[in-house]
Amino acid sequence: MTHIMTDYSHAAIEADPNVPLIRITRDFAATPEQLFRAHTDPDLYARWVGPNDITTRIEVWDCRTGGSWAFSNVRGDEAYSFHGCFHEISPTRLVQTFTFDGWPDGVSLETLTFTDLGDGRTRLSAQSLCDSFAGRDQFLASGMDVGVNDGYAKLDTLLAEI
Repeated sequence: MTHIMTDYSHAAIEADPNVPLIRITRDFAATPEQLFRAHTDPDLYARWVGPNDITTRIEVWDCRTGGSWAFSNVRGDEAYSFHGCFHEISPTRLVQTFTFDGWPDGVSLETLTFTDLGDGRTRLSAQSLCDSFAGRDQFLASGMDVGVNDGYAKLDTLLAEI
């Protein structure tokens, strides 16, 4: 049976007890094509990613299989930088690495899947496989839930526009 999420305001964020993996699931009132575009167009991505009190500056965005990306989240005089490589870009799935420059030894492999639920709704399923349980737990303790949920709320607004 398919589970249908009806609370669009919060993502389900789960830590796998057996592997250093974080699962994030959220349904959107949008098509898979809209979600794909919002994740691959750098101008759109910068408008929604991260907590409400930051702005995002895209530094590198070569969104193709084998390409790379880098951006910084800016809050006042502080900047938090991230980078990675795109491993697979397809309309229903994105695979990339993710590194927070403040923890340069912690690399995760992220897989995002866009599942068409019909009626203009799409489920975004994201998995982040971290290189250790300590690294995973550090991500979880960093306040990532605020960034994920703030960002997805901004994404809701953006998806209504595109």
